[in-house]
Amino acid sequence: MAPNMTIVQDKMRGLFPANEPRSRGRLKVSPLHDLYYEEAGNPDGLPVLVLHGGPGGGSSPNLRRFHDPAKYRIITFDQRGCGRSTPHACLDQNTTWDLVADIETLRQHLGIARWQVFGGSWGSTLALAYALTHPQAVRQLILRGIFTVRKCEVDWFYQHGASMLFPEQWERFVAPIPPEERHDLVAAHYRRLTGADAGERMASARAWSQWEGATLSLYPDPAREQAFGEDHFAIAFASIECHYFINRGFFAEDGWIIANAHRLKGIPGIIIQGRYDVVTPPATAHALHRAWPEARFEMIPDAGHAAIEPGTLDALIRATDSFAHAKGA
Repeated sequence: MAPNMTIVQDKMRGLFPANEPRSRGRLKVSPLHDLYYEEAGNPDGLPVLVLHGGPGGGSSPNLRRFHDPAKYRIITFDQRGCGRSTPHACLDQNTTWDLVADIETLRQHLGIARWQVFGGSWGSTLALAYALTHPQAVRQLILRGIFTVRKCEVDWFYQHGASMLFPEQWERFVAPIPPEERHDLVAAHYRRLTGADAGERMASARAWSQWEGATLSLYPDPAREQAFGEDHFAIAFASIECHYFINRGFFAEDGWIIANAHRLKGIPGIIIQGRYDVVTPPATAHALHRAWPEARFEMIPDAGHAAIEPGTLDALIRATDSFAHAKGA
């Protein structure tokens, strides 16, 4: 077993009770983009930024429930082009580095010196990019379902790999794409998602979004898959994800995060990964931990990708509790 790696299988913790935001706001981050954000929990608590996945997924009320609201000042926001941020599904001025700059603008706007950053899937990508760019602003990192937008990761999920495990769902994903274009499915979907034909655009968006919705967890969730196919969500989710992936996450080189992860030394961190995560397979979390061995690595033996699978959720709640006393850290 690798150093600092534990396998968690204990009495399970659940989400904290539902809570309402105590404040809501909008922040103009460019002449084009306007971000929606919320604050919940204790205004004098340990500040935490909770990043949603996608990119393009938008925030949900459950994102406020991974931290004890009595101990944390919980901040969420909808990244460019999704959720309640505007303009909806906009790809212009929408890159990883725009989002990193937005996070720093939001931190300064809220008067926060340093904060914990919590994110899963694409949220882990963005958290890592932010921490590598602004390490002085990060108290701790809690990361789940590690994704770094390497070509091998994108190819696994959108070209060949996960397709072998979910053949029925894969048929629906490739259905909008003619056979002669299926050698590069990201590019083929991108042409439709950015094309002028509204019907093709929506068919591609639903196929893309529901493919992810169908593969997130160890057990199927038909209601989630249906929600991922809802028009307003699907068009932003699929368009923005595909935009980021065809541009390789806007990183200078393939594998940029892993190559630079050694610079995270000194930032307390916890990496949580489902053993049977099909969306972001464990090899990436393992590679991150090899590059950043100071972080605690927890492999959940009976979980896929979703944050609310029992073992993963338990590990996340234990992680946030473990840092709750560290306000002065």
